[in-house]
Amino acid sequence: MEHFFTNTPSVQNIIKGFNLTKTLFVSSIIIGKPHTGKKSLARYLFPHAPMVSGASYERVEALLKEVDELIITDFEKLPNQEHLALDNKRIIATANYVGNQQIIDNLFAFIYTLPSLKERPDDARYLQNQFAQEARKNLMLETLEIPQESLPLDLHNNSKSLKRSIYRFFMQHSMQKEEIQEALYHYLLENLDGKNGYKEHLGLYEKPLIQAGLKKFKSQLQLSHILGINRNTLRKKIHEHNIH
Repeated sequence: MEHFFTNTPSVQNIIKGFNLTKTLFVSSIIIGKPHTGKKSLARYLFPHAPMVSGASYERVEALLKEVDELIITDFEKLPNQEHLALDNKRIIATANYVGNQQIIDNLFAFIYTLPSLKERPDDARYLQNQFAQEARKNLMLETLEIPQESLPLDLHNNSKSLKRSIYRFFMQHSMQKEEIQEALYHYLLENLDGKNGYKEHLGLYEKPLIQAGLKKFKSQLQLSHILGINRNTLRKKIHEHNIH
């Protein structure tokens, strides 16, 4: 059974609304930005209902003839919406946006709006922790302990960007010297070109070296000694690489 966690009052109200009407043959739609959990919420509320994408018009039509309860995802992709026969059906639709408001109003008795994860900080933190556990398991990094407050919380594309950023974070923090060299090898193999390639790509090494050194030692003078370069040379490189 799909699990859906929320501490957000507006989302809890959506769940309450569905629970009050889920035995009735009425149609409802959940509208919200991509990757906010609309499909997961629909599956959580109606675990046994068939699910079909609005991009598959013929499949939607066929299922509407076969079943009384149906989840239609990506409803905005469904053509000929105004000709749908939803009477005496329990349809749960999800959409990333409203196409024709009048058609939506005519088809659905209940219209819910699911907020983005930026508006649901508790939910975002919960997903952050879930994705971190998943990344540890899938990348076989169970022994790598990282405090949750150190994990990224990239919500610009909701759960998609959050999950991607966490997987990338764990990979970056677990790579060994040979793996870093191999990654650089493949990058340079694709991008090395021109007549001044050495200078152009030197920043791949210099910039992170200086950034890490400044964060670790908190002093340009000390870092210049650690790196074995003149302090003025270090300042020049900081300026060249636009390091703040």
